[in-house]
Amino acid sequence: MSRVAFIGLGVMGYPMAGHLAAAGHEVTVYNRTAVRAERWCAEHDGRRAETPAAAARDAELVFSCVGNDDDLRAVVTGPDGALEGLAPGSVYVDHTTSSAAVAREIAAQLDAAGVAFIDAPVSGGEVGAQNGVLTVMCGGTEHAFARARPVIDAYARACALMGAVGAGQLTKMVNQICVAGVIQGLAEGLHFGQRAGLDMEAVLEVIAKGAAQSWQMENRGETMLEGRYDFGFAVDWMRKDLGIVLDEAARNGASVPMTRLIDGYYEEIQALGGNRWDTSSLIERLRRG
Repeated sequence: MSRVAFIGLGVMGYPMAGHLAAAGHEVTVYNRTAVRAERWCAEHDGRRAETPAAAARDAELVFSCVGNDDDLRAVVTGPDGALEGLAPGSVYVDHTTSSAAVAREIAAQLDAAGVAFIDAPVSGGEVGAQNGVLTVMCGGTEHAFARARPVIDAYARACALMGAVGAGQLTKMVNQICVAGVIQGLAEGLHFGQRAGLDMEAVLEVIAKGAAQSWQMENRGETMLEGRYDFGFAVDWMRKDLGIVLDEAARNGASVPMTRLIDGYYEEIQALGGNRWDTSSLIERLRRG
């Protein structure tokens, strides 16, 4: 078992840290809103730190899952950031979905202090975090990955090293491009079927056994038909992720016209007040169009 720290107890980090404690690791947590960290400590065998630096002190591995590039910089290299407490030889694993550029930036700063860095964004959403079945895409050295993977396994169904630092974030970008396209296709298919007067529950039951099958269809098809979106991965979060994709595409020259179009569709959902709706709410703009 390892001495670990977890920074950021949001909808993903809270259960992920819980799985680490359940696996028997010695866990110290930090969260910007202290009451949430106190609640976590009341539910799990762990302790709360006042700052990221204090959380990282004496930890063999430090994990984080925060909001964006700026949040990551703040908790790692800002005042009282984890860098102040990290010991040489430790490993920092970041589960934030952020840019590949910030991953490389943070990695360089930690490397100068003798600390290895792994960018490790996840897929699977809140339910995957709660059930400990996330997919984790990592970028870093083989040595650092070998140290971190047995601990990550506490909340992962799949965990793979995709390449050097930044490769984890680039893989997550591929994931989000594919997810956005599948949701838009599913939204159009369901909308078309409803307008055609089909029994869409029967349609879903049949086509889910064929080539159209997807996680989105299995887990979101029925709620899309019902117009329920008060759960899951929020539109605001998807727009943040797609923004990262579009910035990277502008840098590397990739052509992503569908992604750009669907990002615009999500902007329309935000204009409808659906900032916190699940990403499957793309169908709503078709209904209201």
